[in-house]
Amino acid sequence: MPYQAFDSLAAVAFAKQRGLIAADADVSCREIGDGNLNLVFHLQTADSSFIVKQALPYARCVGESWPLSLERARIEAEVLKAHGKVAPEWVVKVLDFDLEQYAMVEEDLSHLELLRKRLINAEKVDNMGQNLADYLADSLYAYSDFELDPKQKKALVSQFINPDLCLITEDLFFTDPYREHERNDIFPASRQSAEALWQDDELLARVAELKVHFLSCPQSLLHGDVHSGSVFSGPGELKVIDAEFGFFGPIGFDVGSVIGNLLLAWCRHHTLGNEAYAAWLVEQCLVFWQRFESRFSALLKGSKDVALVNARYQRRFVAKVLQDTLGYAGTELIRRTLGLAHVADITSLDDELRAKAEQQALSLGKALVLASDEATSIGLLSELLKKAPVSAAA
Repeated sequence: MPYQAFDSLAAVAFAKQRGLIAADADVSCREIGDGNLNLVFHLQTADSSFIVKQALPYARCVGESWPLSLERARIEAEVLKAHGKVAPEWVVKVLDFDLEQYAMVEEDLSHLELLRKRLINAEKVDNMGQNLADYLADSLYAYSDFELDPKQKKALVSQFINPDLCLITEDLFFTDPYREHERNDIFPASRQSAEALWQDDELLARVAELKVHFLSCPQSLLHGDVHSGSVFSGPGELKVIDAEFGFFGPIGFDVGSVIGNLLLAWCRHHTLGNEAYAAWLVEQCLVFWQRFESRFSALLKGSKDVALVNARYQRRFVAKVLQDTLGYAGTELIRRTLGLAHVADITSLDDELRAKAEQQALSLGKALVLASDEATSIGLLSELLKKAPVSAAA
């Protein structure tokens, strides 16, 4: 059957046609997608439930004026399967994928909550930093040159070429926020800061370096969009979803995306005067990097390529990943403030507090980008945060 965008009835018919539920089963189905790109349905019968996610041929948040390849659905399913193979504890299970309808069936995670919601509500999520670090260390090592045969890796790089989604990242992270652009959504109180940032030649040069590194450094198979809205969590559980931006890129991009989103939550709570929770978020950033560094470094010792076993080289490699991580964390803070896609951590604040939180995000983001290429430890982050203005509630 040729591709057609699902409604609830079509999603149920698809599930029955794929043999996921009996033809005569009673099914409840509701559309639950609130993201920027896809249709998402929750299906439930008397004894089972699951998610059907279908790609649209355009960006849902913009409309048909922004066409996108449906091929991204295949890439997402294959990234989740690949990461799930090496880090099964942390990745949503893919139950089925149909190439004609570009539709994926996933396990139902509705018993969990989005991590972003929990961070907004100032919940301390057990082992959050450690679990995210384990996921990224295991998955990013497994698909790197340290582990893969060179021919195998080159074939995988080709398999995961993702031009449409990568172009979105290239534009929204590294281009649009640094100039006047129709896709930007700039809060009026941040306009003056945005215009000053656009004139900062040193910052623009460093962002250009980060962009070229993103374009030209296929170190491992990335998730490509690891933010707190693509992670579900609950007691003893953490699951990563939404991998349609996956491709082979620089390891520090995924690691930096995690830190950037924890810092956006920090900007919220520091502005609100929730200093105990803000301090916990900083602690989680440090735990996350330290755990990643330790686990990834341990994995490097088992490198399959004898030329890459050299301990001095491995230390240099991890040191560069830290610099990339802090730089990309900075670009995440900036693009979530000035670009197309904002986050509820900041936008749900009232206007006066939002203005203060956005200033925090821009100031910290700029500082991270500029200082990242000389970073020698994660302690740089703590030093930069000490220089942040006092909270609005102080």
